[in-house]
Amino acid sequence: MVVLDVLGRRGALRILWELRDGSPLTFRALQDACESNPGSLNTRLKDLRELGVVDHDDGGYRLNRGGRELLQTLHSLQAWSDRWVGSRSGKT
Repeated sequence: MVVLDVLGRRGALRILWELRDGSPLTFRALQDACESNPGSLNTRLKDLRELGVVDHDDGGYRLNRGGRELLQTLHSLQAWSDRWVGSRSGKT
């Protein structure tokens, strides 16, 4: 439930999305990419770091192994969602 709680917070999934390619992003670059204010971004980054999916070093913020695994899991959820929508099409 902790993971779902954190991912449900505004901006959390957007941060994961912006970090998906593995290249580190500075706070400013991530703020621009997420179109977020500094306070909100800082709070979400803290949440994601405490969750153990985002790391910070001299190069900036990046997904760690756990974050990459989480993204793979989210891709599976997206595939399931696409199938679910397809099975519901045409139903009222």
